Amino acid sequence: MAMAKLYFRYGTMNSGKSIEVLRVAHNYRERDMRPLIAKPAVDTLADGDVHSRIGIAERAHLIHDGDDLSSLADGHDCLIIDEAQFLTPDQVDQLLGITLRGTPVLCYGLRTDFRTHAFPGSQRLLEVAHTIEEIKTICTCGQKAIFTARLNPDGSIILDGETVEIEALEAPKYISLCASCYNRMSGKWA
Repeated sequence: MAMAKLYFRYGTMNSGKSIEVLRVAHNYRERDMRPLIAKPAVDTLADGDVHSRIGIAERAHLIHDGDDLSSLADGHDCLIIDEAQFLTPDQVDQLLGITLRGTPVLCYGLRTDFRTHAFPGSQRLLEVAHTIEEIKTICTCGQKAIFTARLNPDGSIILDGETVEIEALEAPKYISLCASCYNRMSGKWA
């Protein structure tokens, strides 16, 4: 029997992370297996669903900051987590423990916040995940996007503020940018 792994698949906004969560869960179900989709409750977008921007959604088990995830996968063949950047480092360690007991855990999320700093959950995933994969998307210029920028209504980049600000589906405030475009728009590394 192959060893279960902790996977971290990261990408910028609009890279297809949520659709990948839904696709992987569908694949498990097609094989008569029981996946559990979960996401941190801080992500209030889509009212507790994992929601893809292409219009597909599925109900998710909600994870709160203080939740112990050690037994979350009990009775399931895999655990799939969307918005994993919002997990605490302790919760990431609990997910690693789940894999050591034989259940694969697939985490999807952002690597960095709008200020280009690692989210604590993402940082811990980068430290302990067995497999780390980038889900790529492109910048407005056509180059590979590596940052997610938060925008003011006038289109300028916001460089300070609360790390977590969940956007409404009908009013996007985030865009994916390459380092050059992020720097050109923000002057961060000028």
